[in-house]
Amino acid sequence: MSHSVDQLIEAALADEHGPLPAELIATSVFWIHHGTRLAGGDTTYLNQYVLVRVGGTFGGCAFEAGELTPAICRDYSGTPLDVLLRDAPRPLRIAALDAYLAHTRPHRVAAEEGDAEPVTLPSGTPETRATARDAAIAGLLDIEEGAKVGLIGVVNPLVAAIRERGGEPLPCDFNLKATQWGDPVTDDMHEVLDRADAVVATGMTLSNGSFDTILERCRHRGIPLIVYAQSGSAVARAFLGSGVTALSAEPFPFSQFSAEETVLYRYRVADGA
Repeated sequence: MSHSVDQLIEAALADEHGPLPAELIATSVFWIHHGTRLAGGDTTYLNQYVLVRVGGTFGGCAFEAGELTPAICRDYSGTPLDVLLRDAPRPLRIAALDAYLAHTRPHRVAAEEGDAEPVTLPSGTPETRATARDAAIAGLLDIEEGAKVGLIGVVNPLVAAIRERGGEPLPCDFNLKATQWGDPVTDDMHEVLDRADAVVATGMTLSNGSFDTILERCRHRGIPLIVYAQSGSAVARAFLGSGVTALSAEPFPFSQFSAEETVLYRYRVADGA
């Protein structure tokens, strides 16, 4: 069992999780940049993603502005997967690992085998779909009234969903100063990890390297760690039962890229996932 993301990459390269990555090709590498401002909000979310396609699956990872350029599409499309896992910039390595693990066991197969719960997000507006998605994530929280919930990676509908379940959000984000309702947002995740009774973290933590720290701290304190992942959803799945207690996995195409019904997959350790 891997205890860090780098250990997981090394295990994949050593043929411990499926076919040899050297035998698989990253057919396509995508660079996507988009902005979103939900109705009634005053925050414009600016998101960048790198995507890797391997066979019938996609892997994805968000990255910070300026961290990657569109040139990666030319430089890495058609490259053997082991090259990406060893030599690519970190967000692209995470996307490649995500694609590899999803290729080995797609989320839909995990659902068919009873290890994941598929949740269909309704068709409709961005607000309708974001609210449904964040309610599904908050539904993984099993907390008492007044519990402090560290939220590492802030989206306003999820702040609201945590409050609706009786939790007190402790928001942390590198790019926001306040929530839609004026709650202060800290950029010190260690402060949040020390105070929280449970932690909800975005898959973006895989990209910026903070995931291992969050994982170790939640293990040490014995508190639940729920991951909501567009970035690295199959990567986060590999840590279920080893620090991650629940996961909302949203494979590509992500909810914001469609107005039609899409599916996310919820995993819980207690369900045998």
